[in-house]
Amino acid sequence: MMADGKQNSEQRSHSGGHASIEQARQDKLHAIKQMGIDPYGGRYEGTEPAAEIKARFKETEQKLTAEHAETAEKTVEKGTKNAEQRMQNAEQKTEDEQQKARCAGRIVLLRDIGKLIFITLRDSSGTIQVGLSKSLLESKWSFMKLLELGDIIGASGGLGKTKTGEITIWADEVVLLSKSLMQPPEKWHGLADIDLRYRQRYVDLWANPEVMELFRKRSAMLRTVREYLTGRGFIEVETPMMQTIAGGAAAKPFITHHNTLDMDLFLRIAPELFLKRLLVGGMEKVFEINRNFRNEGLSTRHNPEFTMLELYQAYADYNIMMDLTEEMICLLVEKYCKDSKTTFGEKIVDFARPWKRAKYAELLKEYAGCDIADIGSIRKKAESLKINHKDMDDAVVINEVFEQTVEEHLNNPTFVIDYPAALCPLTKRKKDQPDIAERFEMYIAGMELANAYTELNDPAVQEENFHQQLRGQKETMATMDHDFVTALKYGMPPAGGLGIGIDRLVMVLTGATSIRDVVLFPLLKPIV
Repeated sequence: MMADGKQNSEQRSHSGGHASIEQARQDKLHAIKQMGIDPYGGRYEGTEPAAEIKARFKETEQKLTAEHAETAEKTVEKGTKNAEQRMQNAEQKTEDEQQKARCAGRIVLLRDIGKLIFITLRDSSGTIQVGLSKSLLESKWSFMKLLELGDIIGASGGLGKTKTGEITIWADEVVLLSKSLMQPPEKWHGLADIDLRYRQRYVDLWANPEVMELFRKRSAMLRTVREYLTGRGFIEVETPMMQTIAGGAAAKPFITHHNTLDMDLFLRIAPELFLKRLLVGGMEKVFEINRNFRNEGLSTRHNPEFTMLELYQAYADYNIMMDLTEEMICLLVEKYCKDSKTTFGEKIVDFARPWKRAKYAELLKEYAGCDIADIGSIRKKAESLKINHKDMDDAVVINEVFEQTVEEHLNNPTFVIDYPAALCPLTKRKKDQPDIAERFEMYIAGMELANAYTELNDPAVQEENFHQQLRGQKETMATMDHDFVTALKYGMPPAGGLGIGIDRLVMVLTGATSIRDVVLFPLLKPIV
Protein backbone atom coordinates (compact mmCIF):
# COMPACT_ATOMS: atom_id res chain seq x y z
CA MET A 1 0.00 0.00 0.00
CA MET A 2 2.85 2.35 0.81
CA ALA A 3 4.43 1.62 -2.56
CA ASP A 4 1.12 2.28 -4.32
CA GLY A 5 0.74 5.52 -2.40
CA LYS A 6 4.23 6.63 -3.37
CA GLN A 7 3.55 5.83 -7.06
CA ASN A 8 0.27 7.75 -7.01
CA SER A 9 2.03 10.66 -5.33
CA GLU A 10 4.71 10.65 -8.04
CA GLN A 11 2.04 10.55 -10.76
CA ARG A 12 0.24 13.53 -9.19
CA SER A 13 3.56 15.36 -8.91
CA HIS A 14 4.36 14.61 -12.56
CA SER A 15 0.88 15.73 -13.61
CA GLY A 16 1.21 18.84 -11.50
CA GLY A 17 4.56 19.60 -13.10
CA HIS A 18 3.00 19.48 -16.55
CA ALA A 19 0.13 21.68 -15.40
CA SER A 20 2.49 24.33 -14.03
CA ILE A 21 4.51 24.34 -17.28
CA GLU A 22 1.35 24.71 -19.34
CA GLN A 23 0.19 27.53 -17.09
CA ALA A 24 3.53 29.31 -17.52
CA ARG A 25 3.09 29.07 -21.29
CA GLN A 26 -0.46 30.38 -21.00
CA ASP A 27 0.91 33.34 -19.04
CA LYS A 28 3.40 34.09 -21.82
CA LEU A 29 0.61 33.80 -24.38
CA HIS A 30 -1.34 36.42 -22.43
CA ALA A 31 1.72 38.69 -22.25
CA ILE A 32 2.24 38.42 -26.00
CA LYS A 33 -1.39 39.35 -26.65
CA GLN A 34 -1.02 42.31 -24.31
CA MET A 35 1.79 43.54 -26.57
CA GLY A 36 -0.66 43.59 -29.47
CA ILE A 37 1.05 40.66 -31.18
CA ASP A 38 -1.03 37.97 -32.89
CA PRO A 39 0.33 34.72 -31.38
CA TYR A 40 -0.92 32.63 -34.31
CA GLY A 41 0.42 34.70 -37.18
CA GLY A 42 -0.63 34.54 -40.78
CA ARG A 43 0.73 34.53 -44.29
CA TYR A 44 4.54 34.59 -44.33
CA GLU A 45 5.92 34.58 -47.85
CA GLY A 46 9.35 34.49 -49.39
CA THR A 47 10.81 31.83 -47.13
CA GLU A 48 13.61 29.53 -48.20
CA PRO A 49 14.29 26.03 -46.84
CA ALA A 50 16.99 25.95 -44.16
CA ALA A 51 19.09 23.46 -46.11
CA GLU A 52 19.06 25.67 -49.22
CA ILE A 53 20.02 28.77 -47.22
CA LYS A 54 23.09 27.02 -45.80
CA ALA A 55 24.07 25.58 -49.20
CA ARG A 56 23.71 29.02 -50.82
CA PHE A 57 25.86 30.65 -48.14
CA LYS A 58 28.64 28.09 -48.51
CA GLU A 59 28.66 28.46 -52.28
CA THR A 60 28.82 32.25 -52.13
CA GLU A 61 31.45 32.14 -49.39
CA GLN A 62 33.70 30.00 -51.56
CA LYS A 63 33.20 32.36 -54.51
CA LEU A 64 34.04 35.47 -52.44
CA THR A 65 37.09 33.78 -50.95
CA ALA A 66 38.34 33.07 -54.44
CA GLU A 67 37.70 36.69 -55.51
CA HIS A 68 39.56 38.07 -52.46
CA ALA A 69 42.50 35.81 -53.20
CA GLU A 70 42.55 37.05 -56.79
CA THR A 71 42.40 40.71 -55.62
CA ALA A 72 45.29 40.16 -53.19
CA GLU A 73 47.35 38.51 -55.91
CA LYS A 74 46.81 41.42 -58.31
CA THR A 75 47.72 43.86 -55.53
CA VAL A 76 51.06 42.12 -55.00
CA GLU A 77 51.72 42.04 -58.74
CA LYS A 78 51.11 45.80 -59.17
CA GLY A 79 53.06 46.81 -56.11
CA THR A 80 51.94 48.79 -53.12
CA LYS A 81 50.56 51.67 -55.17
CA ASN A 82 46.88 52.05 -54.46
CA ALA A 83 47.01 48.75 -52.48
CA GLU A 84 45.02 50.13 -49.58
CA GLN A 85 42.30 51.43 -51.91
CA ARG A 86 42.02 48.07 -53.66
CA MET A 87 41.52 46.18 -50.40
CA GLN A 88 38.96 48.74 -49.18
CA ASN A 89 37.01 48.28 -52.43
CA ALA A 90 37.06 44.50 -51.94
CA GLU A 91 35.80 44.82 -48.36
CA GLN A 92 33.05 47.23 -49.46
CA LYS A 93 31.97 44.75 -52.15
CA THR A 94 31.76 41.99 -49.53
CA GLU A 95 29.61 44.18 -47.30
CA ASP A 96 27.34 45.19 -50.17
CA GLU A 97 26.92 41.56 -51.24
CA GLN A 98 26.07 40.26 -47.77
CA GLN A 99 23.50 37.56 -48.21
CA LYS A 100 20.02 37.85 -46.80
CA ALA A 101 17.81 35.01 -45.68
CA ARG A 102 14.20 34.46 -44.69
CA CYS A 103 13.17 31.24 -43.02
CA ALA A 104 10.29 29.82 -41.00
CA GLY A 105 10.21 26.85 -38.67
CA ARG A 106 9.91 25.52 -35.15
CA ILE A 107 12.27 26.42 -32.32
CA VAL A 108 13.97 23.19 -31.22
CA LEU A 109 16.88 24.70 -29.30
CA LEU A 110 17.14 28.04 -27.47
CA ARG A 111 20.11 29.51 -25.60
CA ASP A 112 19.58 32.85 -23.86
CA ILE A 113 22.86 34.51 -22.85
CA GLY A 114 21.60 37.96 -21.94
CA LYS A 115 21.89 40.35 -24.87
CA LEU A 116 22.13 37.46 -27.33
CA ILE A 117 19.70 34.62 -27.93
CA PHE A 118 20.67 31.71 -30.20
CA ILE A 119 17.82 29.71 -31.67
CA THR A 120 17.94 26.51 -33.71
CA LEU A 121 15.07 26.60 -36.17
CA ARG A 122 13.84 23.37 -37.78
CA ASP A 123 11.81 23.16 -40.98
CA SER A 124 11.13 20.14 -43.18
CA SER A 125 14.57 20.38 -44.81
CA GLY A 126 16.69 20.55 -41.66
CA THR A 127 17.91 23.17 -39.18
CA ILE A 128 19.54 26.58 -39.21
CA GLN A 129 20.71 28.86 -36.42
CA VAL A 130 19.02 32.21 -35.88
CA GLY A 131 20.85 34.83 -33.84
CA LEU A 132 18.85 37.45 -31.94
CA SER A 133 20.83 40.49 -30.84
CA LYS A 134 19.46 43.18 -28.57
CA SER A 135 21.30 45.79 -30.66
CA LEU A 136 19.34 44.76 -33.78
CA LEU A 137 16.01 44.12 -32.06
CA GLU A 138 16.04 46.76 -29.28
CA SER A 139 12.37 47.75 -29.63
CA LYS A 140 11.18 44.12 -29.64
CA TRP A 141 13.56 42.67 -27.09
CA SER A 142 10.93 42.10 -24.40
CA PHE A 143 8.98 40.05 -26.97
CA MET A 144 12.12 38.08 -27.93
CA LYS A 145 12.48 37.08 -24.29
CA LEU A 146 9.03 35.42 -24.42
CA LEU A 147 9.95 32.99 -27.21
CA GLU A 148 10.09 29.33 -26.15
CA LEU A 149 10.93 25.86 -27.37
CA GLY A 150 8.24 24.62 -29.73
CA ASP A 151 7.15 28.06 -30.96
CA ILE A 152 6.91 28.47 -34.73
CA ILE A 153 8.49 31.69 -35.95
CA GLY A 154 9.61 33.44 -39.10
CA ALA A 155 12.97 35.20 -39.15
CA SER A 156 14.80 37.29 -41.71
CA GLY A 157 18.13 39.09 -41.75
CA GLY A 158 21.71 38.96 -42.90
CA LEU A 159 23.64 35.71 -43.14
CA GLY A 160 26.94 35.25 -41.40
CA LYS A 161 28.96 32.96 -39.18
CA THR A 162 29.50 32.87 -35.45
CA LYS A 163 32.98 32.58 -33.91
CA THR A 164 32.51 28.81 -33.87
CA GLY A 165 31.76 28.78 -37.61
CA GLU A 166 28.00 28.20 -37.38
CA ILE A 167 26.03 29.63 -40.31
CA THR A 168 23.55 32.03 -38.72
CA ILE A 169 20.71 34.32 -39.74
CA TRP A 170 21.27 37.52 -37.76
CA ALA A 171 17.63 38.48 -37.52
CA ASP A 172 16.40 42.02 -37.91
CA GLU A 173 12.80 40.78 -38.06
CA VAL A 174 11.10 38.02 -36.07
CA VAL A 175 7.44 37.10 -36.47
CA LEU A 176 5.55 34.72 -34.21
CA LEU A 177 3.57 32.35 -36.43
CA SER A 178 2.23 29.92 -33.83
CA LYS A 179 2.64 29.87 -30.06
CA SER A 180 3.24 26.43 -28.59
CA LEU A 181 1.31 25.80 -25.39
CA MET A 182 2.79 22.34 -24.79
CA GLN A 183 6.27 21.58 -23.50
CA PRO A 184 8.34 19.71 -26.12
CA PRO A 185 9.68 16.30 -25.05
CA GLU A 186 13.06 16.36 -23.40
CA LYS A 187 13.76 12.86 -24.59
CA TRP A 188 11.62 11.23 -27.26
CA HIS A 189 13.59 8.03 -27.85
CA GLY A 190 13.43 4.63 -26.22
CA LEU A 191 10.94 1.83 -25.65
CA ALA A 192 9.24 3.69 -22.82
CA ASP A 193 7.99 6.33 -25.26
CA ILE A 194 7.43 4.22 -28.38
CA ASP A 195 3.65 4.09 -28.02
CA LEU A 196 3.50 7.83 -27.37
CA ARG A 197 5.59 8.47 -30.48
CA TYR A 198 3.00 6.65 -32.62
CA ARG A 199 0.10 8.41 -30.94
CA GLN A 200 1.68 11.85 -31.21
CA ARG A 201 3.34 11.57 -34.60
CA TYR A 202 2.84 15.33 -34.95
CA VAL A 203 5.53 15.73 -32.29
CA ASP A 204 7.63 12.73 -33.30
CA LEU A 205 8.23 14.15 -36.78
CA TRP A 206 9.99 17.30 -35.59
CA ALA A 207 11.44 15.93 -32.37
CA ASN A 208 13.21 13.12 -34.25
CA PRO A 209 14.73 14.22 -37.58
CA GLU A 210 15.34 10.61 -38.60
CA VAL A 211 11.58 9.97 -38.50
CA MET A 212 10.93 12.88 -40.85
CA GLU A 213 13.69 11.59 -43.12
CA LEU A 214 12.15 8.11 -43.22
CA PHE A 215 8.78 9.42 -44.37
CA ARG A 216 10.40 11.73 -46.92
CA LYS A 217 12.22 8.68 -48.24
CA ARG A 218 8.98 6.68 -48.35
CA SER A 219 7.36 9.43 -50.41
CA ALA A 220 10.34 9.52 -52.78
CA MET A 221 10.22 5.73 -53.19
CA LEU A 222 6.55 5.87 -54.19
CA ARG A 223 7.36 8.60 -56.69
CA THR A 224 10.11 6.42 -58.18
CA VAL A 225 7.74 3.44 -58.44
CA ARG A 226 5.21 5.58 -60.30
CA GLU A 227 7.88 6.95 -62.64
CA TYR A 228 9.20 3.44 -63.31
CA LEU A 229 5.77 2.06 -64.21
CA THR A 230 4.49 5.02 -66.22
CA GLY A 231 7.79 5.02 -68.09
CA ARG A 232 6.95 1.49 -69.23
CA GLY A 233 3.50 2.35 -70.47
CA PHE A 234 1.42 1.58 -67.37
CA ILE A 235 -1.63 3.72 -66.60
CA GLU A 236 -2.38 4.58 -62.97
CA VAL A 237 -6.05 4.09 -62.10
CA GLU A 238 -8.36 4.18 -59.09
CA THR A 239 -10.88 1.46 -58.33
CA PRO A 240 -13.65 1.30 -55.70
CA MET A 241 -12.76 1.26 -52.01
CA MET A 242 -16.29 0.18 -51.09
CA GLN A 243 -17.39 -3.02 -52.79
CA THR A 244 -20.50 -5.16 -52.76
CA ILE A 245 -18.39 -8.35 -52.78
CA ALA A 246 -15.19 -8.88 -50.77
CA GLY A 247 -13.15 -10.46 -53.55
CA GLY A 248 -9.63 -10.73 -54.90
CA ALA A 249 -7.99 -12.15 -51.78
CA ALA A 250 -8.56 -14.53 -48.88
CA ALA A 251 -9.10 -12.12 -45.98
CA LYS A 252 -11.74 -11.01 -43.50
CA PRO A 253 -13.26 -7.67 -44.58
CA PHE A 254 -14.48 -4.63 -42.70
CA ILE A 255 -18.19 -4.04 -43.21
CA THR A 256 -19.90 -0.68 -43.50
CA HIS A 257 -23.44 0.38 -44.41
CA HIS A 258 -24.73 2.74 -47.09
CA ASN A 259 -27.76 4.51 -45.62
CA THR A 260 -29.36 5.79 -48.84
CA LEU A 261 -29.13 2.44 -50.62
CA ASP A 262 -29.76 0.56 -47.36
CA MET A 263 -27.09 -2.01 -48.14
CA ASP A 264 -23.97 -3.36 -46.53
CA LEU A 265 -20.66 -2.76 -48.29
CA PHE A 266 -17.15 -4.08 -47.75
CA LEU A 267 -14.00 -2.01 -47.51
CA ARG A 268 -11.90 -3.61 -50.19
CA ILE A 269 -9.46 -6.36 -49.32
CA ALA A 270 -7.90 -6.14 -52.80
CA PRO A 271 -8.47 -4.24 -56.08
CA GLU A 272 -7.70 -7.30 -58.20
CA LEU A 273 -11.07 -8.10 -59.78
CA PHE A 274 -11.67 -4.47 -60.81
CA LEU A 275 -8.22 -4.10 -62.31
CA LYS A 276 -8.76 -7.25 -64.36
CA ARG A 277 -12.03 -5.79 -65.63
CA LEU A 278 -9.89 -2.98 -67.04
CA LEU A 279 -7.82 -5.53 -68.97
CA VAL A 280 -11.10 -6.72 -70.52
CA GLY A 281 -11.85 -3.09 -71.36
CA GLY A 282 -8.61 -2.70 -73.30
CA MET A 283 -6.30 -1.08 -70.72
CA GLU A 284 -3.36 -3.38 -71.33
CA LYS A 285 -1.07 -2.10 -68.56
CA VAL A 286 -2.67 -0.77 -65.36
CA PHE A 287 -1.57 -0.19 -61.80
CA GLU A 288 -2.99 1.19 -58.57
CA ILE A 289 -1.27 2.32 -55.37
CA ASN A 290 -3.86 2.60 -52.66
CA ARG A 291 -5.18 1.30 -49.37
CA ASN A 292 -6.48 -2.17 -48.64
CA PHE A 293 -8.38 -3.07 -45.48
CA ARG A 294 -8.32 -6.45 -43.73
CA ASN A 295 -10.03 -7.09 -40.42
CA GLU A 296 -7.26 -9.23 -39.04
CA GLY A 297 -4.57 -9.16 -36.38
CA LEU A 298 -2.10 -6.46 -35.38
CA SER A 299 1.63 -7.13 -35.27
CA THR A 300 4.97 -5.62 -36.21
CA ARG A 301 4.22 -6.83 -39.76
CA HIS A 302 0.46 -6.29 -39.96
CA ASN A 303 -1.69 -3.16 -39.92
CA PRO A 304 -5.45 -3.43 -40.69
CA GLU A 305 -5.14 -0.80 -43.41
CA PHE A 306 -2.07 -0.95 -45.59
CA THR A 307 -0.73 0.39 -48.88
CA MET A 308 -0.57 -2.00 -51.81
CA LEU A 309 0.82 -1.68 -55.31
CA GLU A 310 -1.17 -3.90 -57.66
CA LEU A 311 -0.55 -4.06 -61.40
CA TYR A 312 -1.61 -6.09 -64.44
CA GLN A 313 0.05 -6.45 -67.83
CA ALA A 314 -1.71 -8.03 -70.81
CA TYR A 315 0.13 -10.74 -72.75
CA ALA A 316 2.53 -11.35 -69.87
CA ASP A 317 2.95 -14.12 -67.29
CA TYR A 318 4.44 -14.64 -63.85
CA ASN A 319 7.98 -14.81 -65.28
CA ILE A 320 7.65 -11.27 -66.63
CA MET A 321 6.26 -10.21 -63.25
CA MET A 322 9.37 -11.66 -61.57
CA ASP A 323 11.66 -9.69 -63.87
CA LEU A 324 9.67 -6.49 -63.28
CA THR A 325 9.67 -6.95 -59.49
CA GLU A 326 13.41 -7.56 -59.32
CA GLU A 327 14.27 -4.65 -61.60
CA MET A 328 11.98 -2.17 -59.85
CA ILE A 329 13.05 -3.01 -56.29
CA CYS A 330 16.74 -3.00 -57.27
CA LEU A 331 16.20 0.48 -58.70
CA LEU A 332 14.88 1.57 -55.28
CA VAL A 333 17.86 -0.02 -53.55
CA GLU A 334 20.24 1.78 -55.91
CA LYS A 335 18.56 5.16 -55.30
CA TYR A 336 17.77 5.01 -51.59
CA CYS A 337 20.19 2.56 -49.94
CA LYS A 338 23.93 2.96 -49.36
CA ASP A 339 24.72 -0.24 -51.23
CA SER A 340 23.15 -3.56 -52.22
CA LYS A 341 23.29 -4.83 -48.63
CA THR A 342 20.88 -3.48 -46.02
CA THR A 343 20.40 -4.17 -42.33
CA PHE A 344 17.04 -5.36 -41.08
CA GLY A 345 17.11 -5.99 -37.34
CA GLU A 346 19.85 -8.54 -36.81
CA LYS A 347 19.76 -9.64 -40.45
CA ILE A 348 21.82 -8.51 -43.43
CA VAL A 349 19.83 -8.58 -46.66
CA ASP A 350 21.76 -8.76 -49.93
CA PHE A 351 19.81 -7.42 -52.93
CA ALA A 352 22.53 -8.32 -55.45
CA ARG A 353 21.12 -9.72 -58.69
CA PRO A 354 20.10 -12.23 -59.86
CA TRP A 355 17.62 -13.11 -57.14
CA LYS A 356 17.02 -16.70 -56.16
CA ARG A 357 14.08 -18.54 -57.75
CA ALA A 358 13.07 -21.72 -55.96
CA LYS A 359 10.14 -24.08 -56.35
CA TYR A 360 7.66 -24.35 -53.50
CA ALA A 361 7.97 -28.17 -53.39
CA GLU A 362 11.78 -28.08 -53.33
CA LEU A 363 11.85 -25.64 -50.41
CA LEU A 364 9.32 -27.78 -48.53
CA LYS A 365 11.58 -30.79 -49.01
CA GLU A 366 14.68 -28.85 -47.94
CA TYR A 367 13.35 -27.29 -44.74
CA ALA A 368 10.43 -29.49 -43.66
CA GLY A 369 11.96 -32.75 -44.87
CA CYS A 370 8.68 -33.71 -46.60
CA ASP A 371 7.84 -34.66 -50.16
CA ILE A 372 4.89 -32.55 -51.29
CA ALA A 373 3.23 -35.67 -52.72
CA ASP A 374 3.52 -37.58 -49.43
CA ILE A 375 0.59 -36.11 -47.51
CA GLY A 376 1.04 -38.66 -44.73
CA SER A 377 4.50 -37.40 -43.84
CA ILE A 378 3.31 -33.81 -44.13
CA ARG A 379 0.48 -34.43 -41.66
CA LYS A 380 2.98 -36.04 -39.27
CA LYS A 381 5.12 -32.95 -39.59
CA ALA A 382 2.05 -30.83 -38.90
CA GLU A 383 1.45 -32.77 -35.67
CA SER A 384 5.04 -32.21 -34.57
CA LEU A 385 4.51 -28.49 -35.17
CA LYS A 386 1.28 -28.60 -33.11
CA ILE A 387 -0.86 -27.67 -36.13
CA ASN A 388 -4.47 -28.78 -35.69
CA HIS A 389 -4.73 -30.34 -39.14
CA LYS A 390 -7.52 -32.90 -38.83
CA ASP A 391 -10.21 -30.67 -40.34
CA MET A 392 -7.91 -29.20 -42.99
CA ASP A 393 -7.77 -30.12 -46.65
CA ASP A 394 -4.40 -31.41 -47.83
CA ALA A 395 -3.38 -28.20 -49.59
CA VAL A 396 -4.08 -26.15 -46.47
CA VAL A 397 -1.99 -28.48 -44.29
CA ILE A 398 0.87 -28.31 -46.79
CA ASN A 399 0.82 -24.51 -46.70
CA GLU A 400 0.63 -24.36 -42.90
CA VAL A 401 3.75 -26.56 -42.69
CA PHE A 402 5.44 -24.46 -45.37
CA GLU A 403 4.81 -21.22 -43.49
CA GLN A 404 6.16 -22.60 -40.21
CA THR A 405 9.25 -24.33 -41.60
CA VAL A 406 10.37 -22.47 -44.73
CA GLU A 407 9.59 -18.74 -44.55
CA GLU A 408 12.04 -17.87 -41.76
CA HIS A 409 14.93 -19.13 -43.93
CA LEU A 410 14.16 -16.85 -46.88
CA ASN A 411 16.41 -13.94 -45.97
CA ASN A 412 17.78 -12.59 -49.25
CA PRO A 413 15.18 -11.80 -51.93
CA THR A 414 13.68 -15.12 -53.03
CA PHE A 415 10.94 -15.92 -55.52
CA VAL A 416 9.01 -18.98 -54.33
CA ILE A 417 7.39 -20.32 -57.49
CA ASP A 418 4.81 -22.95 -58.53
CA TYR A 419 2.30 -23.25 -55.70
CA PRO A 420 -0.28 -26.00 -55.13
CA ALA A 421 -3.11 -25.11 -57.51
CA ALA A 422 -5.81 -25.67 -54.90
CA LEU A 423 -4.53 -22.61 -53.00
CA CYS A 424 -4.75 -20.33 -56.06
CA PRO A 425 -8.29 -20.04 -57.50
CA LEU A 426 -7.45 -16.96 -59.61
CA THR A 427 -4.32 -18.43 -61.18
CA LYS A 428 -3.58 -20.39 -64.36
CA ARG A 429 -2.30 -23.93 -63.98
CA LYS A 430 0.88 -25.21 -65.61
CA LYS A 431 -0.07 -26.98 -68.83
CA ASP A 432 1.98 -30.08 -68.06
CA GLN A 433 1.21 -30.03 -64.30
CA PRO A 434 -2.45 -29.09 -63.69
CA ASP A 435 -2.01 -29.48 -59.92
CA ILE A 436 0.58 -26.65 -59.92
CA ALA A 437 -0.33 -22.96 -60.30
CA GLU A 438 1.88 -20.38 -62.06
CA ARG A 439 2.22 -18.25 -58.97
CA PHE A 440 5.09 -16.80 -57.00
CA GLU A 441 5.48 -15.13 -53.65
CA MET A 442 8.58 -13.03 -53.05
CA TYR A 443 10.18 -13.07 -49.61
CA ILE A 444 12.76 -10.81 -47.99
CA ALA A 445 13.98 -11.18 -44.38
CA GLY A 446 11.46 -13.98 -43.82
CA MET A 447 8.55 -11.71 -44.83
CA GLU A 448 6.26 -12.05 -47.81
CA LEU A 449 6.48 -8.82 -49.81
CA ALA A 450 4.96 -9.72 -53.18
CA ASN A 451 2.45 -12.10 -54.71
CA ALA A 452 1.98 -12.67 -58.44
CA TYR A 453 0.11 -14.90 -60.89
CA THR A 454 -0.20 -15.86 -64.45
CA GLU A 455 -3.82 -14.75 -64.44
CA LEU A 456 -6.66 -17.17 -65.05
CA ASN A 457 -8.80 -15.96 -67.97
CA ASP A 458 -11.01 -18.98 -68.66
CA PRO A 459 -14.53 -17.98 -67.46
CA ALA A 460 -15.75 -21.55 -67.01
CA VAL A 461 -12.78 -22.58 -64.83
CA GLN A 462 -13.00 -19.30 -62.89
CA GLU A 463 -16.70 -19.85 -62.14
CA GLU A 464 -15.97 -23.38 -60.96
CA ASN A 465 -13.12 -22.17 -58.73
CA PHE A 466 -15.38 -19.58 -57.11
CA HIS A 467 -17.56 -22.45 -55.85
CA GLN A 468 -14.69 -24.32 -54.22
CA GLN A 469 -13.78 -23.67 -50.60
CA LEU A 470 -10.98 -25.52 -48.89
CA ARG A 471 -11.62 -26.89 -45.43
CA GLY A 472 -9.38 -25.36 -42.76
CA GLN A 473 -8.77 -22.02 -44.44
CA LYS A 474 -9.39 -19.13 -42.06
CA GLU A 475 -10.65 -17.03 -44.95
CA THR A 476 -11.51 -17.93 -48.52
CA MET A 477 -11.54 -16.56 -52.04
CA ALA A 478 -14.59 -18.71 -52.75
CA THR A 479 -16.92 -15.73 -53.12
CA MET A 480 -18.96 -15.79 -56.31
CA ASP A 481 -18.65 -12.65 -58.42
CA HIS A 482 -21.06 -13.13 -61.33
CA ASP A 483 -20.19 -9.81 -62.93
CA PHE A 484 -16.49 -10.69 -62.99
CA VAL A 485 -17.28 -13.99 -64.68
CA THR A 486 -19.41 -12.07 -67.20
CA ALA A 487 -16.43 -9.79 -67.88
CA LEU A 488 -14.23 -12.82 -68.52
CA LYS A 489 -16.81 -14.15 -71.00
CA TYR A 490 -16.18 -11.06 -73.13
CA GLY A 491 -12.55 -12.12 -73.24
CA MET A 492 -9.64 -11.09 -71.01
CA PRO A 493 -6.18 -11.27 -72.60
CA PRO A 494 -3.61 -13.58 -71.03
CA ALA A 495 -1.87 -11.51 -68.37
CA GLY A 496 0.53 -11.33 -65.50
CA GLY A 497 -0.57 -9.73 -62.24
CA LEU A 498 1.49 -8.54 -59.28
CA GLY A 499 0.85 -7.19 -55.79
CA ILE A 500 3.58 -5.64 -53.60
CA GLY A 501 3.08 -4.55 -49.99
CA ILE A 502 4.49 -1.02 -49.95
CA ASP A 503 4.69 -0.76 -46.16
CA ARG A 504 6.78 -3.91 -45.85
CA LEU A 505 8.94 -2.89 -48.79
CA VAL A 506 9.72 0.43 -47.08
CA MET A 507 10.50 -1.51 -43.90
CA VAL A 508 13.21 -3.65 -45.48
CA LEU A 509 14.70 -0.73 -47.44
CA THR A 510 14.93 1.56 -44.40
CA GLY A 511 15.67 -1.03 -41.71
CA ALA A 512 12.44 -0.34 -39.80
CA THR A 513 11.49 -3.58 -38.05
CA SER A 514 7.92 -2.54 -37.19
CA ILE A 515 5.27 -1.62 -39.73
CA ARG A 516 4.16 1.13 -37.33
CA ASP A 517 7.46 2.90 -37.98
CA VAL A 518 6.64 3.34 -41.69
CA VAL A 519 2.94 4.25 -41.35
CA LEU A 520 2.33 7.83 -40.29
CA PHE A 521 -0.75 7.07 -38.20
CA PRO A 522 -0.90 3.33 -37.36
CA LEU A 523 -4.05 1.99 -35.75
CA LEU A 524 -3.78 2.03 -31.95
CA LYS A 525 -6.23 1.19 -29.23
CA PRO A 526 -7.55 4.42 -27.70
CA ILE A 527 -6.37 5.32 -24.22
CA VAL A 528 -9.38 5.35 -21.93
